[in-house]
Amino acid sequence: METSTYESGGDATGVQTLSPSLTDRQWAAAAHAAALVAAMATSLWAGVAGAIAAVGVWMLVRDRSAFASEHAKEAVNFNLSMFIYAAAAVVFSIFTLGIGLIVALPLWGILALLWIVCTLVAAFKAYDGQPYRYPVTIRLFK
Repeated sequence: METSTYESGGDATGVQTLSPSLTDRQWAAAAHAAALVAAMATSLWAGVAGAIAAVGVWMLVRDRSAFASEHAKEAVNFNLSMFIYAAAAVVFSIFTLGIGLIVALPLWGILALLWIVCTLVAAFKAYDGQPYRYPVTIRLFK
């Protein structure tokens, strides 16, 4: 297993910054990718499946890599948030006796597009060794 290495900071103070190893970056990107694949493989419970996949990665790396662990928790929070938003749209449609579908259908399309784009951006950022915070995410796990 590779370990994180220290690299010289870019400022004049000579501050040392921690750079995640290739293995850490791969695990972090895998947390996002696994969540997306699991979400796409299931339709009704996509957010739950994505969160379960990200929790699986988190359980594997939580003691070995703070970088990958943070990315996995971020993926869990995002997938559960998307599930909550989609479920809220379903409840809204039911309580309005179907009239809410006028709002819910476009909302589901926007959520699906946001889900795919943000997850891909997160995976690429993780692989590049950069932190990433998903937009519109409820921080359930810290």
